[in-house]
Amino acid sequence: MRFAIKTRPEHQTWEEIRDAWIAADEIPLFESAWNWDHFYPLTGDLTGPNFEAWTMLAAMAQATRRIRIGCQVTGMVYRHPAVLANMAATVDIISGGRLELGLGAAWNQMECDAYGIDLPPLRERFDRFDEGFEAIVRLLSQTTTTFAGQYVRLTDARCEPKPVQRPHPPVTIGGRGKKRTLRTVARWAQQWNAIAESPEQWLSVLASAAASSAAMCSRSQSSQPAARAACRASIAAAAMPL
Repeated sequence: MRFAIKTRPEHQTWEEIRDAWIAADEIPLFESAWNWDHFYPLTGDLTGPNFEAWTMLAAMAQATRRIRIGCQVTGMVYRHPAVLANMAATVDIISGGRLELGLGAAWNQMECDAYGIDLPPLRERFDRFDEGFEAIVRLLSQTTTTFAGQYVRLTDARCEPKPVQRPHPPVTIGGRGKKRTLRTVARWAQQWNAIAESPEQWLSVLASAAASSAAMCSRSQSSQPAARAACRASIAAAAMPL
């Protein structure tokens, strides 16, 4: 079992949050420290203060020495994937290779409406998330990346300097969607972040994802070894506790 802290960057001063992370950094029990990626508070006065996630991570990378740091999780719609890849590489370097790269499809309609950020319907949002995720991983791990997706397009794109952690920082995907989230976890991620109200709800997500993955693999009837392996990994991720 591994232990972490997560501080809500809302309704607090910078000094209070910084001091909590420094204290956790000095306690070997805690492996990692996390914030969230929102621009408005989620509790209490929704017009109150809330610090931006990634500029805070860069500052925490300098303020701490041992503990791993991450955002649980970054909303893909808030930043272009290529920009986010460069941000992640920079923070990993500043921290000396301690970044945990948390990513999610995003959900907060209030923030998007306030800032004029498009929050597409779920299917398109996940399509964009999958494309953005692949683009980020390729930018962090390859010398140049050319990507011709429906929503993300890169041409001989570079992300330099590369992160300390190779081929890229460990990835955490957040979400509990029963049809697509765990398939993406199986393909790309090292960790899965899901909030459940009860063990029964968590097991229900796992069971539904396993059934969805098995049906997808059966329909594909693919003869390609890579595709069969991806199906097996997806089913395994959905069927086993992470």
